[in-house]
Amino acid sequence: MTFTEPSPTPEPAIPPRARRRRRGQLVIPRDAEGRTALLQSLAHRAHPSYELFVFALVCGAILGLGYFFDSQAVLIFGILLAPLLTPWIGLLLSALTGSPRFFFETLAALLISSALIFLGGLLAGFAVRAFLPRTLNEAFLHSQLWWLDLIVLALAAVILTLSFVRSEDKPYLPSVMLAYELFLPLSASGFGLGSGVAGIWPNGVLVFLVHFAWAGLFGMITLIALRFLPVNLNGFVLSTGSLLIFVALLLFLMTGGNWKLPSLLKPIAPTSIPAPPTLTLNLPATATELSSVQAFPTPLIETSTPMSATLTATLAVTLPPTDTLTVTLTIEPTPVYARIDATQGNGANLRQVPYGKFIIELDNGTIVEVQPDTQDVNGVIWAHVIAIRNNQRYDGWILQSVLVIATPVPIWNPSSTPVDTETPTITSTP
Repeated sequence: MTFTEPSPTPEPAIPPRARRRRRGQLVIPRDAEGRTALLQSLAHRAHPSYELFVFALVCGAILGLGYFFDSQAVLIFGILLAPLLTPWIGLLLSALTGSPRFFFETLAALLISSALIFLGGLLAGFAVRAFLPRTLNEAFLHSQLWWLDLIVLALAAVILTLSFVRSEDKPYLPSVMLAYELFLPLSASGFGLGSGVAGIWPNGVLVFLVHFAWAGLFGMITLIALRFLPVNLNGFVLSTGSLLIFVALLLFLMTGGNWKLPSLLKPIAPTSIPAPPTLTLNLPATATELSSVQAFPTPLIETSTPMSATLTATLAVTLPPTDTLTVTLTIEPTPVYARIDATQGNGANLRQVPYGKFIIELDNGTIVEVQPDTQDVNGVIWAHVIAIRNNQRYDGWILQSVLVIATPVPIWNPSSTPVDTETPTITSTP
């Protein structure tokens, strides 16, 4: 008998679209050799190149111009030119795999690119000194810590890590999201240091450190969830040390320590609207009438004509010294109002103290009540104002240069008024 070898069953054909999708997405292997090959491929793609420094230099210069002109559009344009932050993922991978050389290479590359971003803001800050005082809304905004930024940053770190590991395509969009949260506060801190305006430096550096630690924590958790675990002692030391540093930075900077970020920890609670000033009239409990009216006759004066005589009587009014009519008027000073008119931007920021914590942004045309006290900080005059918005009262300080006085303070000059001291007389002629 002759046995015929059965022909192999042909594999099902894969549609072209499925083949293209499979080539674009990497499947994480489970065996050791496959994971080693994948780590080598990821390390090669995450290795820093000269493009990182070139784009960091261009991005830093444009971000500095954005803070100089206080323009949000220029800042967004600068972030779109930010370098691809794949070395940030390389830093996390090197910590998990235990590669000290690759860890310090990626760390040095990130530090150099961050220094270039900081330098762009620093030079723009020195240039803006000749144009102070300015509102600088964007610089103050990005040097504060906000919960919404932390949420966006966590999503950016997770999406960037997943996109880089599972796909060979360059993750431009999540990289832009991460660069927005890292580079804007870093450039703002350099701008604050160069301009000398208080409240921006070193707050921007602290926000940058919080954002970097927050993103690193979520990125490392994502890699661990993808089964990238330390396999040697170096990996265990580097990954554990990195996690401890991230957590320590977050606990120290976000819960107090020597630096507090009030915009995150203590939200501003507006107070109620005070009652309008009233005119107080204080009267005694009882008022006495005129006690007596006495007429004192005078001697008869004879004239040359015996047929005519003049009788003059004096009217005297006597008031008791103890019971007097007292009227006390307590009049509040006339309030002074001003209108917000900022030449740069669409309004001005109201702060708790000069160059202090941000309270609310007042649009141009907003009417505020100007208080009598002012402060001169580094040659910049700040005015104490009260603003009402949505039936809520906000009390703070604002640049005096953005105020247009609507009701100037009146100047009261004493005037001379003649006083009549004559005693009233009643003359009767018979």
